[in-house]
Amino acid sequence: MTAALRMLAYGVAADFMDEYLRIGESTTMKSLFYFVKAVVEIYSDKYLRSPNNNDIVRLLAIGKSRGFPGMLGSIDCMHWTWTNCPAAWKGMYTGHTHEPTIILEAVTSYDLWIWHAFFGLPGSHNDINVLERSTVFTELAQGRAPPVNHTINDNEYTMG
Repeated sequence: MTAALRMLAYGVAADFMDEYLRIGESTTMKSLFYFVKAVVEIYSDKYLRSPNNNDIVRLLAIGKSRGFPGMLGSIDCMHWTWTNCPAAWKGMYTGHTHEPTIILEAVTSYDLWIWHAFFGLPGSHNDINVLERSTVFTELAQGRAPPVNHTINDNEYTMG
């Protein structure tokens, strides 16, 4: 478990664990696999999913009480520095920060429940390019979004 947590927290390679913990690369990779599998099995039903109807009702009520009718969550994109980016890919992954980054797009609710994550686009993309590739906006553009009726600035909306 120490090897898995160290790899996830610091982004170190599996073969680094040989020097640090005296376990081989294949054992480290197995440990990481089992750790991630356990996290998904334990938390997927409650946390690693899109909101269901009860969640939508709750999120809409809280959003409305805070002055944001029809709001299910907040979306944002952030760039994570990729220190071990292969030299051949640095140009594609380098954007305005002048260092290789990978983009994470996430949707969270007020209680920090992350119910959507889209990770891995090169850092040379801006937020608009990320949103165009996002499954959140693909579903919305195809009319597959939670049915939510609300009015903002005298405009009627039917999707959250």
